[in-house]
Amino acid sequence: MKSVPRPAQMRLWTLPPMLLACAACVSAPPDEWREGVPGAALPAGQSLADWMIFGDAQTGQLDKSNDRYRAAVGIVERCEERDRQAVKASRSRLFGVF
Repeated sequence: MKSVPRPAQMRLWTLPPMLLACAACVSAPPDEWREGVPGAALPAGQSLADWMIFGDAQTGQLDKSNDRYRAAVGIVERCEERDRQAVKASRSRLFGVF
């Protein structure tokens, strides 16, 4: 005769995979992200072309910073959504219906 596992025991078996999934969200960002995005170097000369090059380089650095921000926010949003779904799925159901 087969025995049916108890719900409490079944819930315990779902814990390790959930913990592994949480570890993916807690992973550290790349080391260079911790340092931040440095600004472009100020131009050595005083010509208009030097300042135009500086402005273009500074805009590139801002683009890098914005990309990192968007990536970090996206990761957090996906992790929070996954956590909401896990909590919703793990809530006990009354008589297996509600």
